[in-house]
Amino acid sequence: MKINIARQNIYLIAISLFLFIFVLLFSFLVLIPQGKDYRKNRVELKVNSKELRKYQNFYDETEDTLKDLQKKHRHIIVAFDSKFNPARFQKQYKSYFSSLELSKLQKSARKEEFTTYEVNTTSQISSPKSFYNFLDAVNKSDWIIGVNFPIEFKRDGELIKSTFTMQVISNSKDENKTKIVEL
Repeated sequence: MKINIARQNIYLIAISLFLFIFVLLFSFLVLIPQGKDYRKNRVELKVNSKELRKYQNFYDETEDTLKDLQKKHRHIIVAFDSKFNPARFQKQYKSYFSSLELSKLQKSARKEEFTTYEVNTTSQISSPKSFYNFLDAVNKSDWIIGVNFPIEFKRDGELIKSTFTMQVISNSKDENKTKIVEL
């Protein structure tokens, strides 16, 4: 019995067998190992994407908070950059007292960026109300000023003499520095 297979069919079977073996080798040697790496990389990408979203959300919240605080405390930021002028301070706040004297205290080694002044005042009042009005006005001033305790009030007839120290906070370290404040 003679098998009659045409030459074209033999070539077709050989090429099909070669392609089948090639596809099997390609899938087992290339696709499956790359598929495992792909799954590992995909899981790692999801973890990194989740972490990135977390940090991006934190950054966005922090930036929004910063912008809100800059808008809310714009006066303080501007006051921090303004230089203190003792003569202007005396002229501006002399109306609260009969006499107002400022004397600069020595800078402490620990607080070089702060300037401390001793304020001696005399008021012709029967209560320290003008002092509290002065404190309200200082809070709205162009400078950042902290009034330190103790505040001494001494009565001398119709006069109330008060003595206190205040700390003027100004950015005096480097005046040539470029400002990087977005308002």
